Amino acid sequence: MALKLYNTSKGGKEVFTPIEEDTVKMYVCGPTVYNRVHIGNARPAVVFDTLYRVLKALYGTVIYARNITDIDDKIMSTARESGEAISAITARYTDAYVEDMAALNNLPPDITPLATEHLPEMIGMVQALLDQGHAYEAEGHVLFDVQSMDDYGKLSNRNLEDMLAGARVDVADYKKYAGDFVLWKPSSDEEPGWGSPWGRGRPGWHLECSAMIEKHLGETIDIHGGGRDLIFPHHENEIAQSQCAHGGKQFVRYWMHNGYINIDGEKMSKSLGNFRMVNDLLQHYHGEVLRFALLSAQYRSELNFSAELLDKAKAALDSLYGYLRAVADVEAISPSKDVLHSSPLFEAMLDDLNTPLAISEFHSLGKSMKTLSGEAQQNAKGLFLSAAQLLGLMQSDVDEWFRGSAGDADVISADAVEALLAEMEEARSNKDYAKSDEIRAQLQEQGITLDRNGWRRA
Repeated sequence: MALKLYNTSKGGKEVFTPIEEDTVKMYVCGPTVYNRVHIGNARPAVVFDTLYRVLKALYGTVIYARNITDIDDKIMSTARESGEAISAITARYTDAYVEDMAALNNLPPDITPLATEHLPEMIGMVQALLDQGHAYEAEGHVLFDVQSMDDYGKLSNRNLEDMLAGARVDVADYKKYAGDFVLWKPSSDEEPGWGSPWGRGRPGWHLECSAMIEKHLGETIDIHGGGRDLIFPHHENEIAQSQCAHGGKQFVRYWMHNGYINIDGEKMSKSLGNFRMVNDLLQHYHGEVLRFALLSAQYRSELNFSAELLDKAKAALDSLYGYLRAVADVEAISPSKDVLHSSPLFEAMLDDLNTPLAISEFHSLGKSMKTLSGEAQQNAKGLFLSAAQLLGLMQSDVDEWFRGSAGDADVISADAVEALLAEMEEARSNKDYAKSDEIRAQLQEQGITLDRNGWRRA
């Protein structure tokens, strides 16, 4: 079975074929480092880390780049408000991002380019666009002329007027057309800036990714990923810059976008104040719980993020670790590539990363592993561990998991809850109601609520 991916630019699934036979080049938009990241920022990191793992299982070489935007107006605003140097802010939040993503079991990308280290490449691309008539200078700015590109708007499948009607566009009197976007803008003496043929200034946000991709991955890449909110204008403008700077050469073959995250049924937004910061969540839940929750829905769908979802993820992981604990003394035999690739779990991942089905198959594999014996059980355990690696799960020590590791040490495990419930039921059978009430009180102290449907975390 071949890998199929949903290509945003085509509006459907396609069999994935890399440009080079055994090499894949993938770029994913990373964070703007002016604050710690929220769970919405974590979703593309987890989604494309999972794709990275699948690609590495299929191809000899996978080059994965995820950038850091370390020059941006939001960063400058944070610096003005705090009085702290921009370099200190970006260094701190870059480190925090790396730390948070590692806690979610994300592998480090092969390349992590910083925008501020690529100014010569950005200036070179702006000059190429000017030379080819796709950009113009105006009052210290250099702007991309969107009307100079015949198929501008192709990625989002809307005409230019429709896109402008639904987007907040900074309409300045120096623009030829309202939709023209900034490639280079002037900096005041108080703002960070770099020398250029158009005066001291700084790059536009869209330009940064185009330049970093060209520098590290080339003029045409296999996969470009990010959140659905980036389709327009960011990715649309990346296409415009990169293709027009290179004579119309295709920029990206497969565009992939993950869906939005809602919080308790509502859209996550600043106006509602319902952002969930990854670092805050890690104080109460293990990183694997967050990762499992993010993988519990197919990546293109919207995901409702809630305490209930996290509790279900924790309970599911408890069960999976329980399967592994049951075969702790069994020596695993690693599967061959053919065995792994033909497994139902891997086939689910080949279908545009169908992680809900893959997780279901993962549970089935764990259950069957317990019932086998001898070499069959050894093979099953090896396949289980390989599947876990593919999903980025089950990376903790089993005993440590059930003891409660850093980040959720104060959270009672599902196995412990079930054991106490069994003890409470036995006490009731023996008409030891005092002991039954004592256990119920103990569970309530741990934040466990009991009702006719079972138990849940408060």
